[in-house]
Amino acid sequence: MGTPEFAVSSLDALVAGGYEVVGVVTTPDKPVGRHGSVLQPSPVKLFALSHGLPVLQPEKLRDPVFLDALRSLGADLQVVVAFRMLPEAVWAMPPLGTFNLHASLLPQYRGAAPINWAIIHGERVTGNTTFLLDRQIDTGRILLQESTPITADDNAGTLHDRLMSMGAGMVCRTVDLLASGSASPVEQRPVGELRPAPKLFRETCRIEWDRPVSRVRDFIRGLSPYPGAWTEMGGGAQLKVYEAQIAEGGMGSVGQLAVRDGQLLACCADGWLRLTQVQVSGKRRMDDATFVRGWRP
Repeated sequence: MGTPEFAVSSLDALVAGGYEVVGVVTTPDKPVGRHGSVLQPSPVKLFALSHGLPVLQPEKLRDPVFLDALRSLGADLQVVVAFRMLPEAVWAMPPLGTFNLHASLLPQYRGAAPINWAIIHGERVTGNTTFLLDRQIDTGRILLQESTPITADDNAGTLHDRLMSMGAGMVCRTVDLLASGSASPVEQRPVGELRPAPKLFRETCRIEWDRPVSRVRDFIRGLSPYPGAWTEMGGGAQLKVYEAQIAEGGMGSVGQLAVRDGQLLACCADGWLRLTQVQVSGKRRMDDATFVRGWRP
């Protein structure tokens, strides 16, 4: 059960590993285009169809028709990667249960956007967790965990790809443990302050320049390349920032955008950031040297 590219890697590993995948559950096709006249299938559906796997796309997970179709597949175990919250009628259905791959070291960063928030908060280490589903979101007993460092140059995109690759192997190992009866699930034990990973909205991604430069840079990295951190410019234009570097120089006004030696700079609470990769509303992404040649502050 899954929707985005992150889930495709795990499904691919199961198919390539010779596991019997009896069916795939994903979201309904998404209307796209100017009038929503084109239906776009999820990456998981495209992969499933290309490998001849049965696909279920329920609008509602409690729909009796969907539950009957799911039951008819006769799965011994269900695997969830980047999908919706499941009702008990779904996750309790197979005899071996249902487990989820989550892109954090649970219990930290429970929620929809763990990769983004780990970078935003300046974490040095993160990882993946497989755990058994229960009635609460991301709280089930842990099966496997595997960690990876977050480097100073990582952004949400690079970390996503690394965790996606790691997660595929973890999913296969977790299936083996559960199928052989050798799994030893352990309860999640919170240590220290728990940080959540709620869904990201447009307003969540607005840059707050009155923070230290290191925190602002982490915020930009944590939202790059998607959905993108942004700030407002004169005339109501929106500037997305994808990459930034700490720059030298005396203080200016917090939130001030300036040009120095052909570079685009922004003033934070304790110094300047160079905004090295940006995009103005309706324009393509570009480096700051290209941007400042056409910008009149």
